[in-house]
Amino acid sequence: MFDHAKLEALRRRYADVSGADIYDAGFRRAADLVFSDGDRRAKPYEGVPTLLDAPYRPDADLAGLDVALYGVPLDLGVTNRPGARFGPRAVRTIERIGPYEHVLKAVPAGELKAADIGDVPFASRFDLAASHQDIERFVARIVAAGVIPLGVGGDHSMGLPILRAVGRDRPVGMIHIDAHCDTSGSYEGCKFHHGGPFRQAVLDGVLDPERTIQIGIRGAAEYLWEFSYESGMTVIHAEEVFDLGTKAVIERALAVVGDGPTYLSFDVDSLDPAFAPGTGTPEVGGLASAQALAIVRGLAGIDLVGGDVVEIAPQYDPTTNTAQVAAQMLFQIFCLAAAAKAGRRSGAKT
Repeated sequence: MFDHAKLEALRRRYADVSGADIYDAGFRRAADLVFSDGDRRAKPYEGVPTLLDAPYRPDADLAGLDVALYGVPLDLGVTNRPGARFGPRAVRTIERIGPYEHVLKAVPAGELKAADIGDVPFASRFDLAASHQDIERFVARIVAAGVIPLGVGGDHSMGLPILRAVGRDRPVGMIHIDAHCDTSGSYEGCKFHHGGPFRQAVLDGVLDPERTIQIGIRGAAEYLWEFSYESGMTVIHAEEVFDLGTKAVIERALAVVGDGPTYLSFDVDSLDPAFAPGTGTPEVGGLASAQALAIVRGLAGIDLVGGDVVEIAPQYDPTTNTAQVAAQMLFQIFCLAAAAKAGRRSGAKT
């Protein structure tokens, strides 16, 4: 039977209030972080696009930031289809990502001071080794300021110079979500391609293989990944994710990285091409976007010291699905950064 009294109570409470008038304590906290001017919000389709709509501060005083978002427009290391150099620009054009994460109940932009500090400035558009040096210098400056670097690529060869910067003082663990292990050796005289950054990072002493887990691995290049197994990395293939379920995968990842400093690298080709066609080396049989989101959400609480989303090649992405999911994954990692910062602050107080 229709409840007229309930309708009248709802009318009294909600009929003549603004969208910023929210009564639930949890939702109220989120709204207070989002709304700074009554019920007014920035229009998602106006202004200059930035990563996660963060303020654009290419000359930022890094000491004032918690998180630095940056682009790596580089695809000199690809072995198949080029185009990831346009990835950062594609992700910047995606609107309506955040500000609220409904599972984690997080508003990271309200909890952290973050800025899009622009792209890594490359001295040469032709020299891959020199470009890696440029990336390492750029990220090292962020790390030295005590700021968490979150990058958007760009091909996965960028992982090596980033880890050299992040792991300079001690080797870090890594959660690596990808179709490929990226631990092969040199080919045709080059060891800096996007198929081998994590072998080099281990050999450089900046990545701890025993605290590294690789999730979503599949495809015809499995025979190239011997180094992952020999070095002690944990490898979970895509079909194992389906068999084990996301909760078991999350538990395994948390056990592998423990409470030590951890980097998170998300390659969009970890997803099935049905969800992310815009990438250089697509592999059929990958994760669904919902699975990947669940895994990353489940990592809240790790000691995150940096992260990236890579291999977005928008010219193969006619629906913008790949850029959409890349932006969403960047936001999820942003949420992990907020949780990590909160954990460090809490630890400092105790």
